[in-house]
Order: sequence, then C-alpha cells, then structure tokens
Amino acid sequence: MPTHERPVNYMELEADLLNDLLIKLDIDNAILFGHSDGGTIALITAAKYPERVEAVVCEAGHIFVEEVTLKGVYDAWEAYKTTNLPERLQKYHGDKVETLFKAWTETWTRDDYRNWNIEYLLKNITCPLLFIQGEADEYGTLDQVEKTISQVSGSAEKYIIPGIGHTPHKEAPEQVLHVTVNFIDSL
Repeated sequence: MPTHERPVNYMELEADLLNDLLIKLDIDNAILFGHSDGGTIALITAAKYPERVEAVVCEAGHIFVEEVTLKGVYDAWEAYKTTNLPERLQKYHGDKVETLFKAWTETWTRDDYRNWNIEYLLKNITCPLLFIQGEADEYGTLDQVEKTISQVSGSAEKYIIPGIGHTPHKEAPEQVLHVTVNFIDSL
C-alpha cells in the first residue's frame, strides 16, 4: 500500500485484482475464504466473476456500514493510541502497521463512506455460500449475515457462534475448521 488513502469502492477494486490473479494462475474453480474485508472481497468477487468461483466462505464480512461497526473502529483507534496494540499488530503487518491501521480507520469513518453498500451485487452470487459470524462481533451485527444470505441467488447457510467476536477463526478455530470442512465436503 503506497498510501493510506482508499476510494469508497476499494473492495470492489480488490475483487478485480483477485480476479486478475485467478486468471493469471488459471484458476476457474476457486473456493474463496475471506475474513472481514476479505470476506466482503470474496462476496464481491463471486458476484462479479461467477465463472471463477465455486463457493465462498465469508467470515465476519460486511455488506453495509453499521453504527456498531463505527463504534468498533473508534474503540480500536482509542486502543491504538493508548495501548500496545501497534506492537501487537506488528507481528501481522510489520512496518506497514501505521499505514494499514490509518487506511482502515480513516476509510470506514469518512463521511463519504457512510453510505457504502454492496447489497446490489448479492443477487449475482450463484455459488454456494457459508457465512460464519461471531454472535458478539464488535464490528457487525447479525443483520450483515441475514441480509447477505437472503439476497444471494445461490444456496446459502449461516454458522453463528455464541459468545465469539470478530475473529472466529482465532477465537474458535476448531469450530470454524469443522464447519468449513463440512461445507466444502458438501460441494
């Protein structure tokens, strides 16, 4: 990332890049697993490039901006300023922590991002979808899940994990792995 500034449609652009990568690698039957923005990018890719995507596992993805999302971002920003969060994030992002964190917080809290919404794309998703969500996700309500699975054209199922937050793959790895394997095996 050369800059922290991102356009409102950055996830749509990332989906285009993912499609380019799938073409380059000659993959036309991808099973995409994405978390948070990655989950959203997987949904968008399946909607825009259905010929390349066999199935999607979306974990804690977003299809619109909610107040709980903004509260979570503001809380994270406060933790970034007042705790050792930057150091903890370094193990995942190295020397890009500040740029990535700024890109995330500033994009999601910008006035022009408040109306971001990809629901118009969901009807184009024809492949099977598994949506995994922690019931206590601090960045999104179960409305994200319900509105997603009710609007896709393909088969869709949800897996809600009680007492789990935004990172089910870290908070309940065995459950996430189990439900994901079962979903893939059923394809």
